Amino acid sequence: MKTNDLPSSYKDPSGTVFVKNGDVYRQINLSYKDNYDLLRSSGLYDHLVGAKLLIPHEELPKDKRIDSAYKIIKPIMIPFISYPYEWSFSMFQDAALTTLSIQKTALNYGLSLKDATPFNVQFFRGRPIFIDTLSFEKYNPGLPWVAYRQFCESFLAPLSLMAYKDVRLTKLMITFLGIIPLDLASRLLPVSATLNPSILIHVKLHASSQKKWQGEQISSQSPKSSFSRHSFLGLIDSLENTIKGLKVRKKYSPWSKYYTEDKKFNYNQEGFSHKKNIVQKFLKVVKPNIVYDFGANTGIFSQIAAGSDNVDFTLSIDSDHDAVEANYQNLKSSKETRILPLWIDLTNPTASLGFENQERDSILKRIKPDTILALALIHHLALGNNIPLERLAEFFARLCRNLIIEFVPKEDENAAALINNRSDLFKNYSKQGFEKEFGQYFHTKAQETIPNSSRLIYLLTKKST
Repeated sequence: MKTNDLPSSYKDPSGTVFVKNGDVYRQINLSYKDNYDLLRSSGLYDHLVGAKLLIPHEELPKDKRIDSAYKIIKPIMIPFISYPYEWSFSMFQDAALTTLSIQKTALNYGLSLKDATPFNVQFFRGRPIFIDTLSFEKYNPGLPWVAYRQFCESFLAPLSLMAYKDVRLTKLMITFLGIIPLDLASRLLPVSATLNPSILIHVKLHASSQKKWQGEQISSQSPKSSFSRHSFLGLIDSLENTIKGLKVRKKYSPWSKYYTEDKKFNYNQEGFSHKKNIVQKFLKVVKPNIVYDFGANTGIFSQIAAGSDNVDFTLSIDSDHDAVEANYQNLKSSKETRILPLWIDLTNPTASLGFENQERDSILKRIKPDTILALALIHHLALGNNIPLERLAEFFARLCRNLIIEFVPKEDENAAALINNRSDLFKNYSKQGFEKEFGQYFHTKAQETIPNSSRLIYLLTKKST
């Protein structure tokens, strides 16, 4: 059976992640044997799995043809792999606190994390969970935390910039592949951030220290490198309190309040209730297992999808951070476990990154839904971003078998506002133009008009090729 090693795992000599017949496996190399055995025998693995902090796995017989392999493990499959620059502030914050909680617990069992990157955390069943079983190593008393700099660059710096400056600055992690260099973060943070002693120490002074000692090698045997377990726990507590203390300024965008302001609907509450009924009815027709909600706002229709029969997982995407943040907070409050909200702009989707553009997959490579919801979205893509209907039809046809899509005509108040005296650019944007272009790829299985509105919702199924 053919296996495919994941390019994202090539940097770790302890093992390799690979895919076989659609399932994900991890090869543990002989070089990691002692640390893996300690992880299991110490009780840390059982503790973390029991606390839902570490992804569980089963051990499988190893391939005898692989001399370097010690064991093969098969972790529980994560429905969707997301990246930190796609998370809202609270998602990022929860991932950071999860990492610190794991580090603190590991010390109690005689181990420590050698990696502290957010790429080792995924959202699974409504909560962050650690997925890198090979990040644990034996704790060596007296040595500082080897992952301290990485934690500050990949968790604390982005979160500090989101809290003190602008949430959009976390997108710098795309440029620097999962980190924001401390010297850059230090320059971008406002002076007011230095009033927080922890930010001053872990970001500003840490950046200065990096510059001062750049290129220097400090012996692990030097008295200066002595770092007691008490000091180690104090460092983790300091980072934990710093992360918990960060807050995003409450400046709600219109989209985060979209469903609480009637004037934004362009149809009344009766029409909105009917719209929900239409979507529920169409979902019952196609009976999907995986639904992606594009332009989800705060996730009302994602929740409808997640509550439908047969649906195991719903991805809830929006380009507005505050809407995604509200969505995540609502899901935490309701303890909904089948929805993953992500902060993604479909007009500029996450690209493939890293060496040879293979370390982190683009969002479009990761998308594999049965059904897509595209409600009150197409006018923003076509009229607001000048994307022709034929390109949109081709785009959706590449991604899904079933499409539940709302067409918003030019006469609609919200659509008219997007045109803004540019009507000559959108001559093909009409009900007839929509049906013509999407009809090249999809059959129209059903369509309904939202009462007291000119908007229509279509149920489209992809044509056989």
